[in-house]
Amino acid sequence: MRNGTGRRGLSRFTTPRRPREERCELCAAPLADTRHRHLVDVEKRALACACDPCAQLLDRSGETHGRFRTVPGRYLRDPGHRIDEQAWERLGIPVGVAFFFRNSALDRLVALYPSPAGATESELDPESWQSVLAATELAGLLAPDVEALLLRRHEGRVECFLVPVDICYELVGRMRLRWQGFDGGAEARADLEAFFAHVGDQAREPRGSRS
Repeated sequence: MRNGTGRRGLSRFTTPRRPREERCELCAAPLADTRHRHLVDVEKRALACACDPCAQLLDRSGETHGRFRTVPGRYLRDPGHRIDEQAWERLGIPVGVAFFFRNSALDRLVALYPSPAGATESELDPESWQSVLAATELAGLLAPDVEALLLRRHEGRVECFLVPVDICYELVGRMRLRWQGFDGGAEARADLEAFFAHVGDQAREPRGSRS
């Protein structure tokens, strides 16, 4: 084998591959914007990427029984919630962040938290999650499948937000990528602070209507 041929063959493995082009999972249109919209695929229990026209079409349709549901963009906070550290202990969640959403296919609340292995489901007994729902007005505003109640235990108190469900999975991915050692490490903690600073900047108190 000639040296030139060998170098060309090796280049297949040494040359960085182009990132795969993301496409809308409804119409297959290319997605140029990295901050594109997402849909919840309720059949697969997964997020699907969407272009703006497809996301807006589902928004206008008001469809709540189809396979895909558009993730909305509202952020709410509840500074008057009654979830204290004792309530957090009863949840039995081993880390300081968790999110809850209503899964319409399973017809129940699902509780997840970030871990080095990804999104880990917490098996909550009905009494525990009912105590969470009763302690914040945001629980009654949650849209099934597409919005989540995001809780953070931090510096002796619990923060409570209603957020788009896709950013919870974004947080899971970021923590999985940066997690080091037993407690996550300095880089993961800094990223967590930046994430919640963004959520805090976006969130407003509810005024009785969905944005």
